[in-house]
Amino acid sequence: MTKRRILFFAEAVTLAHVARPIALAATLDPERYVSFLACDARYSRFMASDTTQALPLHSISSAQFLKSLARGSPVYDLATLRDYLREDLALIDRIQPDLIVGDFRLSLSVGARLAGVPYAAVTNAYWSPHYRHRSFPMPVLPMTRVVPVALARSLFQMAQPLAFPLHCRPLNRLRTENGLASFGSDLRKIYTDADHRLYADDPDMFPLDGLPATDCHLGPVLWSPPMSVPDAWKAIDASRPTVYLTLGSSGSVDTARKVLEAVADAGMNLIVASAGASLPSLRHPRIFVSDFVPGNAAVALSQLVICNGGSPTSQQALAAGVPVLGIAGNMDQFLNMEGVVRAGAGCVLRADRIDHAALAGRVEAMLADAPMREAARSIGQRIRGKPLNAAFGGFLDGLPR
Repeated sequence: MTKRRILFFAEAVTLAHVARPIALAATLDPERYVSFLACDARYSRFMASDTTQALPLHSISSAQFLKSLARGSPVYDLATLRDYLREDLALIDRIQPDLIVGDFRLSLSVGARLAGVPYAAVTNAYWSPHYRHRSFPMPVLPMTRVVPVALARSLFQMAQPLAFPLHCRPLNRLRTENGLASFGSDLRKIYTDADHRLYADDPDMFPLDGLPATDCHLGPVLWSPPMSVPDAWKAIDASRPTVYLTLGSSGSVDTARKVLEAVADAGMNLIVASAGASLPSLRHPRIFVSDFVPGNAAVALSQLVICNGGSPTSQQALAAGVPVLGIAGNMDQFLNMEGVVRAGAGCVLRADRIDHAALAGRVEAMLADAPMREAARSIGQRIRGKPLNAAFGGFLDGLPR
């Protein structure tokens, strides 16, 4: 039987959009599939694989991406998407895949259709038009840092009908230039358009109504950097609670510093992943700081995870049965944490409203919260009972040859 060729596109604006394609490619049986992973060189340290061929792909810088999010402005302009489209089409023509799997590579909405290749988008259920809870929480924006939250929320709701069309315009114009229909002002369609949507979330936490047969709820797509456990962790005092702190590649350095300062003297062990950020130099026997850490090992040692509220780390924590405190900034993080809070497995704080005393108190309260620990444990059992390789393999087996 001829092996099917699968081409993964990872939009490297954050590590999350790289980690999920890496994890999915790793589940493929090399006897049945030939896999390729296109990604920007900035994450080449994580791309080594015996079964998946790495290919170069340009992405805008993480700094540019995060700057746009912080301002509330569109992430991509039309010129960037045109460049992406040209590169996508050249790569598709070179590889001749049977299936394209993309993670936040919005240009594939056009490129895959022009190339005539089936396209599956890896995304989160809370961006789906079929998501049961259809509200858009207010992210951290320049005005929210200086305006009272209630007033800022009212202003955000008034501005939303004008702002969303601006975010949709670049891809809509790329589509109409190439003979495809516009999606209007529906940002959910802009972010999730594909022939198939692969939702990387727990379906019980993020329910979808009327899910089309073309789509699949994979469950959490978990990934951890391929590295050994630091020797320094052997000194962790097991008689004290351990907190794992990481704000990821999309977290604010300033926020990370504030959180670290707030909980550093709380009498607990603190495992910190800086993700390359420059953090305060703290010489403390209970604080263990590294650039990147094996996240699966870090959550296994912890009783609480503090992160930016994004789905990759919160899912990793919940899969291990550990509650999550999300210090959220962008809309994606708030949407994810709404599901975590609704499930009783965590709390969310705004990154623009960090109070040192309140944060330290929240951490202590969560460590003592038995119902929250039980909710996280229950979710973890459910996640571990649905292996990713079976879910993704079942989706692939259901595709026509």
